[in-house]
Amino acid sequence: MPAPIPHDDAVHSEAFLHTLMRRQLKLSIACAAAFLVVLFGLPLANYFAPQLMATRIAGFTLSWLLLGVLFFPAVWVISWLFIKRSIWLEQDEVEQVKKGRAES
Repeated sequence: MPAPIPHDDAVHSEAFLHTLMRRQLKLSIACAAAFLVVLFGLPLANYFAPQLMATRIAGFTLSWLLLGVLFFPAVWVISWLFIKRSIWLEQDEVEQVKKGRAES
């Protein structure tokens, strides 16, 4: 059974969690916006620039190249950035709390 958390533990305080959740919400919104740009960018590009999207590259039209080849790596990159940044946010928040505790 884990030991109970002491009441003076700043890492588990309401202020710590509130700040961390607010920063992670901003990150989530940014990643969701990037995903929506990728998701809706292709249909919009097909609608507004059909001749450009019909350009052949390596045997594929540009629209199929973007949809079939580059869409999934773009989603993986967004996911990878989200995970790395989320971990960094947590570590940074803990360091800020520890630094504040050391200054006190």
